[in-house]
Amino acid sequence: MKLMEDRISQDAIIEDGEILKVGSFLNQQIDTAFLKEVAEAMAEAFRNSGFTKILTFGEEGITRILTIETSGIGLACLCAVPFGVPVVFAKKSRSSNIAGEVYTSQVFSFTHGTEHRIMIPRQFLTSADRVLLIDDFLASGEALRGLDDLCRQAGACVVGAGVFVEKVYQGGGN
Repeated sequence: MKLMEDRISQDAIIEDGEILKVGSFLNQQIDTAFLKEVAEAMAEAFRNSGFTKILTFGEEGITRILTIETSGIGLACLCAVPFGVPVVFAKKSRSSNIAGEVYTSQVFSFTHGTEHRIMIPRQFLTSADRVLLIDDFLASGEALRGLDDLCRQAGACVVGAGVFVEKVYQGGGN
């Protein structure tokens, strides 16, 4: 996706040789026009992936997009628009607005260097769901593994995953 490569080359900052900062357009400040283009390109890539039967729009296709708070939410929301489905995000901590039973999984955050227990209330993810996972970065694959684990607990079907940046040197794509 040349669009993303160009924007990263133009505006991203590399710190300490390993930290790619995209805060000016993806994380702290969100360039919605740019992310809308990225989301449309991602939806088109999924449509043309050869998995059109499982990624079709409507009743037989994706029913939810799933991400982890916070940086993936903006991208996930814009990716959900072409599919016409809601976004559900796993929270990294229980708050007063999460009541009842939840699905939980442990994920390690490369960025923060800590382990997080992510959770989703059971009402927002069911065995009837066909889920597309979306995240901002793919480092070691921990976030996607955790989201997949939540889907497995719910009996939901993961039909695909999309990320904005893959950190190839950390092996996440493996």
